Amino acid sequence: MHRFASPARFQRLSRRLMPWLAGACLLLFPVGLLLAFLAPADYQQGLSVRIMYVHVPSAWMGLQVYALIAIASAVALIWRHPLADLFAKSASPIGAAFTAMALATGSLWGKPMWGTWWVWDARLTSMLILLFLYLGHMLLFGAFDDRVRGQRAAAVLALVGAINLPIIKFSVNWWNTLHQPASILRWGAPTIDPSMLWPLFVMAIAFNAYFGVTLLLGMRAELLEARLRALQYGRAA
Repeated sequence: MHRFASPARFQRLSRRLMPWLAGACLLLFPVGLLLAFLAPADYQQGLSVRIMYVHVPSAWMGLQVYALIAIASAVALIWRHPLADLFAKSASPIGAAFTAMALATGSLWGKPMWGTWWVWDARLTSMLILLFLYLGHMLLFGAFDDRVRGQRAAAVLALVGAINLPIIKFSVNWWNTLHQPASILRWGAPTIDPSMLWPLFVMAIAFNAYFGVTLLLGMRAELLEARLRALQYGRAA
């Protein structure tokens, strides 16, 4: 595993991946939005259902990024992989932004459908807790004078907070809440019509490409900062 820990190897790999991810991002976002506008309106929700094409991929990304951070944190704690902490630190603000977007768009969707911006139901509350976990994770990285202690504290929080992920996923099955049950990621076939499902998948891939671009940019910036810090220490010594 440590053969992939070389910053130089990572820089070479990221330079190769970046154009592909950026190209996918630039292509898939307009295509996905166009397909979303061409998709039929829902027979109950009307045109307001179109917010789903931003809300659902944002929520998926909020959970997915946190799961990746938890895996990276385990790798950092067990194998001391130097890029794992870098991955977790760079991914955390991106995941927080996705989660905040899911909460905001869900609120905009909830007002016309449920008649309220917010309710303390299981799905919404567990998503809000996810946002707090992201914020706590980001704060812990800079909360200690010793950078390594901050990384380890953040890694432990990421692992403990992963308990919240299955709660978010299955909350609509475990409790009778205002939030509708899962209609895509569920046992059996999705209950959503393919004319709406395909635009949703295109948007989800576009969101993943965006995550890849911003993550690589963040990790490269962290590596550059670490290099500058090492040079400063070298001059001071």
